[in-house]
Amino acid sequence: MALLENMRVFVRVVELGSLSAAGRSLRLSPAVVSHRLQSLEEHLNARLLNRTTRQVQFTEAGKVFFEHCLEVLEAAERAESSVGAIGGAPVGSLRVTAPLGFGRRILAPMVPRFRAAYPQVDLRLRLSDHLLDLLREATDVAIRMAPLKDSSFVARKVADLPRVLCAAPSYLEQRGVPSRPEDLLSHHCLLLRFPGSQQFQWTLNTPQGPMTLPVSGQFDADDGDVLTGWALAGEGIVLKPLWEVAGHLRRGDLRVVLPHCPPEPVTLAVLYPHRNLLPAKIRVFIDFFAEQARAALAETEPHAPS
Repeated sequence: MALLENMRVFVRVVELGSLSAAGRSLRLSPAVVSHRLQSLEEHLNARLLNRTTRQVQFTEAGKVFFEHCLEVLEAAERAESSVGAIGGAPVGSLRVTAPLGFGRRILAPMVPRFRAAYPQVDLRLRLSDHLLDLLREATDVAIRMAPLKDSSFVARKVADLPRVLCAAPSYLEQRGVPSRPEDLLSHHCLLLRFPGSQQFQWTLNTPQGPMTLPVSGQFDADDGDVLTGWALAGEGIVLKPLWEVAGHLRRGDLRVVLPHCPPEPVTLAVLYPHRNLLPAKIRVFIDFFAEQARAALAETEPHAPS
């Protein structure tokens, strides 16, 4: 087992490019990472990496060994998962990431039910509206409502989420109600800003086809809940998933803008590592989440604005 663990450390160092990054990913100190690499090199009687303060580079032996490590670790994981499947009990730590608002309102309430069904799985939840590097963060499952770019992960579609443009009645009374998509260019638009965000270009489905507008505004933030708060305060027009603002629309706190030209829906998907045989803990979570998320989101459908 010590050899396997040292191989895992070696692979993470290569994938992430530094001892410190690998240590954070594996929850090990840099000193422990360095010691395990040294033990591995002593065991093999060969230098695997040339290490500097800023980077690591393969030696010729290290490059060959890395490819074999991937095969060995995948085979070990398949063997472990096969035994786990026979035993039928998902176990271990499960690292899940999700957007802030969705995580708070939809995912977090599921966790007690998941824990009751699978008490031997320890769920580690990280919420962020930033597109995290899933490999660097050693993520097991990622919930995404954004373009899917992680080629090393498999995406399973859960649902298409309708979205709306909306604003507070006070804002619309003061600035006027847009009647055409082009009118948005002269309005205050509340924008979600983070690396990879497309919210500075809103694409609407018009009777003539999709139309993309380069919107702008005085306020932007990297937290979707902040944008909702600004919209409720009458500061501008916001683009939101329907499930997130359904209650505000029902109560009249917000009103739909351009209902005849809705924004393109966004895909809700689950991302997970590309593996031939998933560990039971990941497999059961994905199935559980898909079922529970569809049920939770369906509760907003009767409140869709006309």
